[in-house]
Amino acid sequence: MQLDSLPSVRLSKTLYTLSRILIQRIQLTLNDFNLTYPQFLTLQILWEEDGLKVHELGKKLSLDSGTLTPLLKKLEIQNLLKRKRGEVDERTVLIHLSYPGKSLQAKVMDAMRMLEAELSTELGAETNGLLAAADAYFVKLTSN
Repeated sequence: MQLDSLPSVRLSKTLYTLSRILIQRIQLTLNDFNLTYPQFLTLQILWEEDGLKVHELGKKLSLDSGTLTPLLKKLEIQNLLKRKRGEVDERTVLIHLSYPGKSLQAKVMDAMRMLEAELSTELGAETNGLLAAADAYFVKLTSN
């Protein structure tokens, strides 16, 4: 029996390949802002909810602190965010966007909207149906 005859294996392979291709396309847009895809995901969360604790951000990104800390350091060096130890509990680290980090949002989102328009032209309306199915699959797999 071939592994490709198993639907879950085929789906995982397809999603993996599709994810890599899509992230590469997004990365081309992010290069204009000197951002990596993981940095963009981090900023996207902070643009929606600034002032998160490191562990809260890690949970939203499904990253542990060992992976997240270098990413946050790079964003801090770029002056896009600030990390501050908690006053009550020094083990807690809060993350706040800096002014340049906040002002970058509009520029990045404009560029992402342009990319979305390009992709919509290429891919058509199928994306919304695919996204709904992927979301439902994700919920089923993570609810166990």
